[in-house]
Amino acid sequence: MPPRTTPTERQRRLGAELRKLRMKARLSGDDVAALIDADRSRVSHIEAGRVDVPRNGMYKLLRAYGCEDGPFFDALMAMAHDRGKGWWDEYGDVLARRALDLAELESRAESIRVHEPSAIPGMLQTADYARAVIASIDGDHPHLERWVQFRLDRQQVLNDLSGYHAVIHESALRIRVGTPAIMRKQLLRLVEVARLAHVTVQIFPFERGPYSPHGRSFSLFCGPTPQLDTLYREHPSSAEFIGDGDRVAEYDKLFEKLASLALAPIDPAAAPEAQGACDSLSLIQHLLYELR
Repeated sequence: MPPRTTPTERQRRLGAELRKLRMKARLSGDDVAALIDADRSRVSHIEAGRVDVPRNGMYKLLRAYGCEDGPFFDALMAMAHDRGKGWWDEYGDVLARRALDLAELESRAESIRVHEPSAIPGMLQTADYARAVIASIDGDHPHLERWVQFRLDRQQVLNDLSGYHAVIHESALRIRVGTPAIMRKQLLRLVEVARLAHVTVQIFPFERGPYSPHGRSFSLFCGPTPQLDTLYREHPSSAEFIGDGDRVAEYDKLFEKLASLALAPIDPAAAPEAQGACDSLSLIQHLLYELR
């Protein structure tokens, strides 16, 4: 089978991890080629995510690289033998590869942390809000409704996560998306989702002033081993998946700082009289009042 021309993010990440392990073990491409009975070009394709590694070959590589038994070893083996098929495949004809890669990454995550400065996170959007956001970009697109459904289908992962934590800037709640009724329903949705025990929603208010990271949208995806945690950043016309441990750690600290500066999380279970004077729920209730 010829090398694939467009590997998925999972395939690229696996190849990158194998290359890092090989370099750490100080083995050359020729050394590895001899180990798996292949030529040097195949090793290059493996490390670029363009070809797969048979189970026995993957086991040999990890052993030769000194990767010890444990969560990291198991996770790499699982990534290598994951068929990469999922519900997102049915959208392959209308969505870019990065959107499908994001859905696959979400499906593999155990916990997700999201910072959004100007929009409600996709995982928490109502259908009407999502439709209005997407329509503002390309309202005449023939596949608009499938794009909306894809965003809603992504939300099913909320049921499988051990934790979901969103820090949303107040501007995202005040920017009018669609009609007042759409915004009101969306704000109520935030409170509704926050009722889930593993979901944390915080609002970063204007009054806390400027803090450099709050101008950028980013997500942190965590799994069974921190070596494979991923930072996802969106740009106006592109997106990037970052697996570098130092960058992930940097954004982990940024998120913790944002969370510490944001208002206390929404706690819908608390009685109204127990709510703090300045917490996330109080701010949302104030905005709901303004939308009457």
